[in-house]
Parts: sequence; structure tokens; C-alpha cells
Amino acid sequence: MSDRYATRFAGLAHAKRGAFIPFTVLGFPTRTGCAEHLEILARHADALELGIPFSDPVADGPTIQRASAAALAAGATFGVCLELVAGLRAQHPDLPIGLLVYANLVISRTLESFYAKVAAAGADSVLIADVPSEEGAPFAAAARAAGVSPVFIAPPNAGHAALDRIARLGAGYTYVLTRSGVTGTEHAAGTPARELLAQLEARDAPPAVLGFGVSEPSQVCEGIAAGAAGVICGSAVVKRLTQHASGELDLAVLEDWLASMHAAAHGETPA
Repeated sequence: MSDRYATRFAGLAHAKRGAFIPFTVLGFPTRTGCAEHLEILARHADALELGIPFSDPVADGPTIQRASAAALAAGATFGVCLELVAGLRAQHPDLPIGLLVYANLVISRTLESFYAKVAAAGADSVLIADVPSEEGAPFAAAARAAGVSPVFIAPPNAGHAALDRIARLGAGYTYVLTRSGVTGTEHAAGTPARELLAQLEARDAPPAVLGFGVSEPSQVCEGIAAGAAGVICGSAVVKRLTQHASGELDLAVLEDWLASMHAAAHGETPA
């Protein structure tokens, strides 16, 4: 498997920094617009998480659902999404790139075919939003065989058996939910899951990153202070990319906000 995650997280830990991981939907708002957005995000990211648009994204809130629908309407096929990933990889050879997908996109092909295509495009990891760890073994095995890190979600109510599976099956990073429900900035992040983070660390699980509801630098700081290796920011990023695409948000304002989030993860004050 790729060592980009291990290299990046080790370097950040040595510098006593956390990772800022923005998310967007591949193909949104259009193929060309997405390629431009990916370059903007890459300038302010320690890693990227990219969603392949799906017609029924049940784990996503309304902001990401609308972006997914718009991407599909603009022609964002699986092939187009992988071409965007390949283009990004060519420009950023050391940047960890993760994909977030739904199970139907995987099992509509063979597992071997899906992961082989993902690996060929240059993606480092795949998180399947609707596959819990109880059902994750065959997906993890196929991913690893293709050199792709299988990422699993650790929910706030995860029991010991689930945490054991997540630590055993996962690679790259562990997606830790700050609360139950769907993504979105409509609900603020809850109290950082210190106990969950500690339990994952005790099991030597892949580095834990916090997601769901992270939208402000202060929340980034709280997550890193709680012991997370990084934070994933989805709906807040997609909201601003939507505003930028429509002309409502100036590029400089977008970049200033991204810089502030990145700086918070690094324990710095943005320039």
C-alpha cells in the first residue's frame, strides 16, 4: 500500500501539528470547475478526501447532497472522477488522496476491478460510507490486495468489538465521528471524542481524524487538542466552493478561510 498517509502523519506528528483534510465532490460543479477547485484545496491541505457522486448519498447532509446531484447532472461518471484524481495525482505526487464512496458503486463492479481502477488513478484510500466494520473484511482484503488503504468509520457509540475490527481492518486513517447523523454544518460538532480517540490509540488503529460538523478554526483546534491526528471538513468546504462557483464568494476570501483552517490544524496563526 502507499505510504503517503504514514509519511504525512509521521511528519506532522514530529512537528506537533495536525492534518487539515478538506472534502469536495468530484465533478462538482463541472469537470473543469472541479479541477480548479482541487488545485485550490491542495494548496491548503495535508490530505484530501474526495467523494464520488452518488444518487442516494444517505450519510451526507443537504449541502453535499446538492453538490452530488449537480455533479451527476454535469456528467460526472466514475471514469470522469478517476480522471480528475489522476490529474490531481500528476500535479501532487506526495499528497494523500482518499475517496469516499457508497457500496453500490463498488459492488456494481467486482471488488477487484473497482480497487484496481482506483489504484491506477492514484488514490491512496477508500472509505465506503455505508459499509460498517462488521461487513468490511472482504472490502478491506480487496483494497489491500490492490495497494489501497481501507478506511473505516468509528461512530461515537462503537463498542469494544467494533473498535477491535476497525483497528485490525483499517489502514491509512480512521474516520472518527464527532456525533451521530449525517454530515453538515447545520449541526455544530459536539465535544471532541477524547475517550474514543484514546481507545483507538490503545488498539494501534490508523491515525484518527475527526469529521462531521467541523466548520471553524476553533473546532479544528479543539479536535487536535483532543488528540486527533487531523480533521476532515466537508460541508463547510463544499458550501464555500458552491458560493465561489456562483460568483458569490471571492477567491481571496475562500483562500483566506482555507488558510485559517489549515493554520489551526498546525497550531499557527494564518498570515
